[in-house]
Amino acid sequence: MTTSKLIGLIARTGRIAEPAPQLGSGRIDGARPLRGSVHVRYVDLGGATDCAMEIAAAFGPVYDLERYGIRLVASPRHADVLLITGVVTRNMVEPLRLTIEAVPRPRLIVAVGDAAIAGGAFAGGYGVAGVVSDFAPVDLEIPGSPPEPAEIVAALRMLSGR
Repeated sequence: MTTSKLIGLIARTGRIAEPAPQLGSGRIDGARPLRGSVHVRYVDLGGATDCAMEIAAAFGPVYDLERYGIRLVASPRHADVLLITGVVTRNMVEPLRLTIEAVPRPRLIVAVGDAAIAGGAFAGGYGVAGVVSDFAPVDLEIPGSPPEPAEIVAALRMLSGR
């Protein structure tokens, strides 16, 4: 992109942003975009916290998910999307169920990282009850151990349609 085109883009929009990724182009088949701003509640079920650091980076100043209208919220009652990392441990089965019930409909559930999707390094462990899809219908999976912040940004932008 030339400098003059970039200046024109900034003058028209006030910021630099590429078009949102399109639905149906990969791992998000069947998920539907939400309209307007998207509020995300992050849930860590147990694991190595590497996915948590990548999620923090996605919402940090470099990737800045908030510029697309995607915000973290403190309560599941205010959320549209649950962003879940880690395997479901025995002690987290009931808190996960209560959290999912607290999110108003329509809601989307996103499993982030190999541990949430398939158990990762924790599969078969004593304290492991299963993976996220064993306890809730997962709308989107973001694989990786951990996934890059750019992949998290792209997936959430697909959900928001921005």
